[in-house]
Amino acid sequence: MRAYLSLLILLSLLLSSCARPPREPVAYTPPPPAAKENIPQRVPGWMKPYMVDGKVYYPLPSAEGYEEVCLASWYGPGFHGRQAASGEVYNMYEYTAAHKILPIGTYVLVKNLENGRELVVRINDRGPFVGDRCIDLSYASALALGLVGKGTARVKITALSEAETSNGVYVYKNQPNFRFSEFYLQVGAFKNYANALRYKEELERDFSRVEIVPFEHPQHGLMYRVQVFLGEDLYLAYKHAERLKKERFRTGFLVAK
Repeated sequence: MRAYLSLLILLSLLLSSCARPPREPVAYTPPPPAAKENIPQRVPGWMKPYMVDGKVYYPLPSAEGYEEVCLASWYGPGFHGRQAASGEVYNMYEYTAAHKILPIGTYVLVKNLENGRELVVRINDRGPFVGDRCIDLSYASALALGLVGKGTARVKITALSEAETSNGVYVYKNQPNFRFSEFYLQVGAFKNYANALRYKEELERDFSRVEIVPFEHPQHGLMYRVQVFLGEDLYLAYKHAERLKKERFRTGFLVAK
């Protein structure tokens, strides 16, 4: 009997010595957050493609350098008080306009080529969708440009400044006083700063004020704009820009700051 008990004790010791020690608890490590650039960003409604009468329109991501000669019309009483594409209430007595593809909030200089009148308006709606018309002016804008009676006129559109967004949502800006501001002719954009500086120094032989403005391009990264100062009066700067574009800078465009 004693021998049997001794054998049982020996077997229990052997089994306990062969048992695996308990595993230490492993702390949970959450996965790293997704890279910011991989997180889908909310796209404002006014940047999304839209369809009218079976045709799809694709709003431009930027108004930079945009110019157009086209037929303008106007709209007023039938739309006054309704919601515009920007979300604001359309007021025909404000200097605004509708355009098919320019970013909402873009300020444009509209020149009536038939009488020489000029006016800065803000794009806050979509349209016109009639014939070959490219911009629908508010009643006040059309009145100032002298096309209310006639209904349409041939105009030139020049983009001056764009809208601002915050977290993908359009943020309204107050009507700037573009009549007197700082105006430049953008004459080049370079990836390499040394090239931009070399071009700036070359231009300074003919122009008293040339600036290099860095900006982040969505596809090409950091780039450097070279801009020639034109003046602080919109209409004089516009005329100066048109002359320089004909004489020297064919691809240049007017910039307001």
